[in-house]
Amino acid sequence: MNKAELSQALSEKLNISKREAEDFLNTFTDLVTQALKNDNEVVLTGFGAFSSKTRAARTGVNPQKPTEKIQIPAVKVPKFKAGKALKDALKS
Repeated sequence: MNKAELSQALSEKLNISKREAEDFLNTFTDLVTQALKNDNEVVLTGFGAFSSKTRAARTGVNPQKPTEKIQIPAVKVPKFKAGKALKDALKS
């Protein structure tokens, strides 16, 4: 399911316009993104938790020149941990 399909399903389920559903999704993703940028965690009880973590800097290999070593800088990456209710729903 992509973003357009999700907004369509939301509009049908909540009896709101497709535009309102798109605005809801855009606002939700903006809020989660902003929280992660500020090193906060977004927890949706039963569904899961969005967080960010820093991947450490490391030495890598240039794929075009395997003998050449390159430095890969530290970077923040998003992380999602599924909640118990979501895991249980997928098991059955």
